[in-house]
Amino acid sequence: MATQSQHSPTVIAYAKSLLELANEQNQAEAINNDLAALGEALGSDPSFGHFLRSPSVSDSDRLNVLKKATGGASPLLNNFLGVLAAHGRLGILPDVAEAYDELLGEQLGKIEVDVTVAQKLSPEQLEQARQKVSQALKKDAVIHQYVDDSIVGGLILRVQDQLIDASVRSQLRAMREQLLAARPK
Repeated sequence: MATQSQHSPTVIAYAKSLLELANEQNQAEAINNDLAALGEALGSDPSFGHFLRSPSVSDSDRLNVLKKATGGASPLLNNFLGVLAAHGRLGILPDVAEAYDELLGEQLGKIEVDVTVAQKLSPEQLEQARQKVSQALKKDAVIHQYVDDSIVGGLILRVQDQLIDASVRSQLRAMREQLLAARPK
């Protein structure tokens, strides 16, 4: 789970500017969807990312390819791509898209939560966990489920930089340490 602190100030500045303009035009979520689709295209074809960063390709050629790839994207996104191209920054587009998604999530009161469990939770259990975490944090939790059978049971929650380990494995480890510490010497 990425956080804004991992992005450069330049990336954050571009993402904030785009979000402000998108908010003014009531297009914040639509722009996020377009950026996500573009990000998927970049992620599925590594050569596309290399193309965007290649110094041998002109900014106008990169921009033309991007505009064709985005197809029916909003004029705001196309203008934003033009600004990135004009400043030679099309190579940071994937990072800007990620930072934009994080900023929009914050604006909407969402928080990313990683849940690690021993066995995959049913949709009902996952929703129940989401509701409890949302209620505790007073934010709308977006749950990402991971399965690790080595935790035996229970769960591990990661919210931003906090880790809550309520796994059976950690409880057994704590009991073992208590027993070893209490034995006669």
